[in-house]
Amino acid sequence: MSSHQVKVLEQCQISPPPDSVPTTSLPFTFLDVTWMFCCPIQRIFLYQVPFSAAQFTDQVLPRLKKSLSLALQRFFPFCGNFVCPPQPSEPHILYNDGDSVQFLVAQSTGALSEFLSDGLRDSKEIHTLVPPTPPTRILDDTLVELTPLLSVQVTLFPNSGLCIGIKYRHTVADGMSSIHFVKTWASIFQANCDMSCVCISLPVIDRGVIEDPKGNKDAMLGFWRAWGSPTWKEDAAALMEDNVRATFTLSRYEIERMKKWVSAKCDNGPLHLSSFVVTTAFIWVCLIKSLDVVTNNASKDVAQCHFGLAVDCRNRFGLAIPDTFFGNCIAGRIVSFPRGKFKEDDCVAPVAAAIGHSVQSLDSGVVDGYRNSFSKWPELHESGDDILTVAGSPKLAQYDTNFGWGKPRKVEVVHIDISGSISLSESRNGDGGLEVGVARNRRQMEVFTSFFQQGLNQFV
Repeated sequence: MSSHQVKVLEQCQISPPPDSVPTTSLPFTFLDVTWMFCCPIQRIFLYQVPFSAAQFTDQVLPRLKKSLSLALQRFFPFCGNFVCPPQPSEPHILYNDGDSVQFLVAQSTGALSEFLSDGLRDSKEIHTLVPPTPPTRILDDTLVELTPLLSVQVTLFPNSGLCIGIKYRHTVADGMSSIHFVKTWASIFQANCDMSCVCISLPVIDRGVIEDPKGNKDAMLGFWRAWGSPTWKEDAAALMEDNVRATFTLSRYEIERMKKWVSAKCDNGPLHLSSFVVTTAFIWVCLIKSLDVVTNNASKDVAQCHFGLAVDCRNRFGLAIPDTFFGNCIAGRIVSFPRGKFKEDDCVAPVAAAIGHSVQSLDSGVVDGYRNSFSKWPELHESGDDILTVAGSPKLAQYDTNFGWGKPRKVEVVHIDISGSISLSESRNGDGGLEVGVARNRRQMEVFTSFFQQGLNQFV
């Protein structure tokens, strides 16, 4: 894809309509604090639609801007800033009337079809479709850091397609909230900005729905400060010269076959074997095995590998949190598994059992367990152990994001190149399968692909 270049045609700021949102200070909840460590979230939506440059500029772009402004009126925290004052004051989100998000308009010289491919492809190309991170400002008189929370880029592939790219700080919103925002934007665009025709639910921004009787927020802020109060500093050098990415699809039939195979291999009682459990177990095993091959078992002295699982808590686990809550409502666990056991032929089964057991444990004490897992995170990062996390979820239904041009031909989580996570979503085919995005150096990806293809053959 070396022919692909992106030229920025316009850069502007988009804000809610004037005087439509009052100045608002939003405190972080304990579920927000966790994500202060996280790199910016980057996602692209690729649409195959034959807009000419003139048609896009004259008809599409003005409506995209207006509908975005109206969407931001509902989701105004995205326009605010992550305010990080000196201690003892707490970090928070501050929105002032007139605050805005960075909006870039660009045009690509490449072919849209190259970005729709699932095969191995250069990681760097896709990063041209998301906006750069707006800089943090420091107010000299108070030493307060102000960090913008969202930026948007729309890239035209003339007579071929359109890409909507977003980049945002996880501290302000989780995947469910961000997809709710983009779907709201799409719905308003489809309605030609007639708000009376927009049926999508309003977000619930009241932070009071996240109860914290045990003081988890204070404890987690303490962990954050003890670790040097880091917020993610993006480093373009983190993209290796030979980094590639690919999308792997598992059909519903293949997933059900995995469940039956794992169940037959495990005879130690009832198992929780969801599509998430068996898929992530299989991918995790393939990643560790491929890493061992390309490093000649250089990690043989690492005793444990870790998997960070996260689940949405809206209206689950006895928590009365509405489905439309805007913010972070994710809790999880850390699954640790002996590295040596990944070498065993049938290790997918015990790995799946370990993940399933951890998912089951969420039913009892989801919040307390999450606090305990979070307290271990800095230590795990500094230990040098292998840690895998997941970005996205099939429950986001991201392929339902329709601006009136039909469903996206492809949705990608871009930042997995930087975070080392895998991405997980529903299959665009609508067949009940799953799509998994993976990004590693080229050699490991080639070996991983081989393990993936061979591994599917064992589940019979």
